[in-house]
Amino acid sequence: MWSRVVVLQAAFAAAIPFTSRNPANILYNRGDVSKISPTFSCSASSWPPNTIGKANLPQPPSEDLASILALVDPKRIEATIKKLVSFGTRHTLSTQTSRTRGIGAARDWLHAEYQSYADTSDGRLTVETIGYVQQPDGDRVTFPVQLSDVVATLKGTDQNRVYVISGHYDTRNTNILDYEGDAPGADDDASGVAVSLELARVMSRPEYPVPKASIAFAAVAGEEQGLYGSQFLAQTYANSTPRVNVEGMLNNDIVGSSKGDDGVTNPHVIRLFGQGLPPLNIENSAKRESRLQIGGENDTPARNLARFIKEVAENENTQMNVSVIYRLDRYLRSGDHRPFLEAGYPAVRFTEPAEDYAHQHQNVRVEDGTQYGDLVEFVDFDFIARVARVNGAALWSLANSPGMPTNVRVNTTALSNDSILYWDPPLAGEENVAAYEVVWRSTAAPFWTDVVDVGLVNVATLDLSKDNVVFGVRARSADGSRGVAVLPFPVA
Repeated sequence: MWSRVVVLQAAFAAAIPFTSRNPANILYNRGDVSKISPTFSCSASSWPPNTIGKANLPQPPSEDLASILALVDPKRIEATIKKLVSFGTRHTLSTQTSRTRGIGAARDWLHAEYQSYADTSDGRLTVETIGYVQQPDGDRVTFPVQLSDVVATLKGTDQNRVYVISGHYDTRNTNILDYEGDAPGADDDASGVAVSLELARVMSRPEYPVPKASIAFAAVAGEEQGLYGSQFLAQTYANSTPRVNVEGMLNNDIVGSSKGDDGVTNPHVIRLFGQGLPPLNIENSAKRESRLQIGGENDTPARNLARFIKEVAENENTQMNVSVIYRLDRYLRSGDHRPFLEAGYPAVRFTEPAEDYAHQHQNVRVEDGTQYGDLVEFVDFDFIARVARVNGAALWSLANSPGMPTNVRVNTTALSNDSILYWDPPLAGEENVAAYEVVWRSTAAPFWTDVVDVGLVNVATLDLSKDNVVFGVRARSADGSRGVAVLPFPVA
């Protein structure tokens, strides 16, 4: 459907104080401040004024989603982590012939566990173990080794749209090449694998509706040796014919503890990392130059995915604050979301609020009275359950949204204080789209503050200058489920 809408701004005569606490108080001239979400406000962005649209509020969970989140069980998470730890080591180079020790035994148990969920899913969940032989790399892989990813896929109704959640099941010690010593990996990263397993168990239950998009629940190997498992999975999707449309990847790595090495606990905070500029192999120099010229470096697909997650996953059902950090990962570090970004897919990383490095990449030992090692005793199962609910809120909301509009652009043929936006339907089509929404914020604000419903159209004119705000366009389904917003690029 190709039609257009014009949204006009009323005259605004009152003076606007520069020090407005929240731009929404002035921009909308609304008396009911309680309806303005402090989550998305920014005290530094008190301009420009406008009277169109309304405040962009968090999206509450649907009845089905609330039920799903309530079923996330800390006891199940605890059992998963203890089982993975029981294999002694899950080093990528460890034995694959034992049934009780090493990465091979862990892989087989993971497949069987996912399969047990599939067996009760009324045929909706399918499980496969995929992989390849990784050759020596002259660094962290010293001999050929079979590298396997275990993936359970909940099939959606859309032909080609999928969201991926992943944790890595391999572990390491102080010496990255020690593949024989015990390496329990309770936090890094049995915690992330437990999140993937628990959500697969709950979301595949037949009493819930089939989501629009598919969801892949993955446990990957080779992370500690060089992100090999996630690279294989990302490239498997990217090199498929047709290319698999992965619209979002959530990496959970080290999500097991709310207590930092200083003893301070933050039991209701999870960090979420979102990359800035995409790799040059994904976005060429011309598009990057355009992005920089329009000030779009903070509106990459990964960052808008992170904004979406914050909008849908901070609520009473999760009891969590999602602390979005505009960075690829922790400083100069990386994780399994990176290969997805390098394949051109939006991807983000969840990590606990403050890592304790005595419990990460360490041989199990007591030294000067300090217990080292990634042991079960240092993880918090209730905290991991809340992290799982954050992921669950994001995944279910994403999978039941209409997807992202494509080819989003803004007209620059002539100088104007109006903004004309154009877009095409999501790759999955317009069948699930009830309307489109234009969102915006001050260039100084971190999250979308404003939204206007423009209907089921593909072009909209807003009485709001593109000079002063950042725009995004998102799709909305009939039940109100919103998708991830997309930054418009200039078209002359």
